[in-house]
Amino acid sequence: MTDPDTGAFIWYELMTPDADAAKMFYDAVIGWDIAPRVASQGDMDYRMILRSDGGMAGGVLALSQEMQDGGARPAWYGYVHVADVDAAKQAFEAAGGTVHFDQTMEGVGRMALVTDGQGAPLYVMTPTPPADDPDARSDVFDYEKAQHVRWNELSTTDQDGAIAFYTDLFGWRQDGAMPMPGMVDYKFLYRGEGMIGAVMEKPPGMPQSNWVYSIGVDAIDRAVAAVTDGGGQLVHGPHQIPGGEFSAVCTDPHGVAFGLVGPRKED
Repeated sequence: MTDPDTGAFIWYELMTPDADAAKMFYDAVIGWDIAPRVASQGDMDYRMILRSDGGMAGGVLALSQEMQDGGARPAWYGYVHVADVDAAKQAFEAAGGTVHFDQTMEGVGRMALVTDGQGAPLYVMTPTPPADDPDARSDVFDYEKAQHVRWNELSTTDQDGAIAFYTDLFGWRQDGAMPMPGMVDYKFLYRGEGMIGAVMEKPPGMPQSNWVYSIGVDAIDRAVAAVTDGGGQLVHGPHQIPGGEFSAVCTDPHGVAFGLVGPRKED
């Protein structure tokens, strides 16, 4: 039987050299409560991102100097549920991509960090359900709710090739498009009947093909003000999007790109 989460974004992770600073920044911008460091983790500093509804939005991994010396850089990463990590790795390699590492964590699952043929990084993962809740489902992605990731956007040097690859591997489908001035159309992605994001042509100023994740907020102008007040930068927006809400792309104080999406509220 196919796992109902196959092909779903089931986790999001921020890698950053300063988890305490990330807490101050993202808690203010999004409304999260990033948990403190757990002493029992030893050398690893991994913190859960807690939502105000009691759920989790993902995790924060503090990059040690050793990790950075090995090439790790600050970034947001998405995790996609796959039934077979080995098969997914082989598919990425066959498409010209790279497998960077493969790890199994007891009680968590098996995961691999890969890049696709155009260089966009992503995790593929087969999770281990909690022992006390074997039917647990991830809710870190939600198309409508604040404090969840609401949109997964791939900017790539090969739009059609990326769409063919991801729809075949993850069972997604591409349906519908929106014109982009001076660029090829912005093409929407669905998982089942739910829209999960889009694929666009990589803008000239973006260093490489990449996934950017847009996080839901209660009020777009409040969140954008918190970005700049917290030492981040507004890259572009807020722009009104279909449906009447607004989106913006920002960077945090360590240069990590992320999106915001939410309503504009009158004072």
